[in-house]
Amino acid sequence: MAEPYTLLFQPILKSKVWGGRRLGRFGKPLPDDPNNMIGESWELADLAATSPTGGGGDPAHSQITNGPFAGQPIANATAAWKSDLLGDSIYMRECQKQHTETPAFPLLLKYLDASEHLSVQIHPSPAYAASHADAHLKTESWFILDAEPMGDHAPVIYKGLKPGTDEATLRKHIAEGTLAEVLISEPAIPGACHTLPSGTVHALGGGVLVAEVQTPSDTTFRLYDWTKEYGRAERALHIDQAIECTDFTDGTPPESLAAPDGATQSRVASTEFYTIDDTRPTDTPIHLPAGACTLLMTIAGSGRVVTEGRADTPLTVGTTALVPAAIAGITALESDEHLRVLVIGLA
Repeated sequence: MAEPYTLLFQPILKSKVWGGRRLGRFGKPLPDDPNNMIGESWELADLAATSPTGGGGDPAHSQITNGPFAGQPIANATAAWKSDLLGDSIYMRECQKQHTETPAFPLLLKYLDASEHLSVQIHPSPAYAASHADAHLKTESWFILDAEPMGDHAPVIYKGLKPGTDEATLRKHIAEGTLAEVLISEPAIPGACHTLPSGTVHALGGGVLVAEVQTPSDTTFRLYDWTKEYGRAERALHIDQAIECTDFTDGTPPESLAAPDGATQSRVASTEFYTIDDTRPTDTPIHLPAGACTLLMTIAGSGRVVTEGRADTPLTVGTTALVPAAIAGITALESDEHLRVLVIGLA
């Protein structure tokens, strides 16, 4: 059996009506047809099935592209390495939670390129998920990589409802096509990270490109799909389910976080499922925490994953890597040129 090593993955590209062509900047192999708009690149996925309203209904299993496991799904590495891949506590928890000795990987990583607004949507609230076996919680974080104005409008994201919005008001604005009037909008600023707990009404605004870290679910209920604004074909809405999941108690999502100027490593998201550190190695390598499975999304520059006694793993823009827990303590990030990495840990 191969000893644990840093894994790289083949992206899974998904065409979307709201997609664009900017993911080519992150090394993604876009289709030759310029009209084929790619909205999502699934960087690390291990889903037995996806929702028809999200991933299209098919399974999604990332394929490893390097080393002895090249050409095989991530589940094969999990089956071989077990706690050496996930870490002792995470492996035991996921085995118990999923009732298997080869648990599916507990996070889903993506890039999203929105040339138009995404649908206003919500993922199941804890109460809804508890009473619906086919609905799954989804907490997600958007790290903004690029934000281009949409005509005369500055790029924004939408997260949460304005205070005082009740169910009747929400239904009225949906029916009238004015839902944006009761959504909280925030400027989309590159370098900021927005975390959206499950049960938060939200939408990614047009012109915004993000790296997304989320729990592995794509159960999505749409409230509004901007068909009038963009001339899109109508898609199914799920208004009753979405409203059942909506918190009308004037709670607002967490504020965005961004690394201070000059910081080499700064925590920009901390949830019960994962953490995200905006990391920029300089002259000094940044060591990964021992005993912890660590994910790396390279968002700028180039560098290397350096592990004692093993060949270096190169990092370029768009590379997503998994450093197994067994080698994390003898592994560091080194910069070749302006390396910037989102370092994601399992919680």
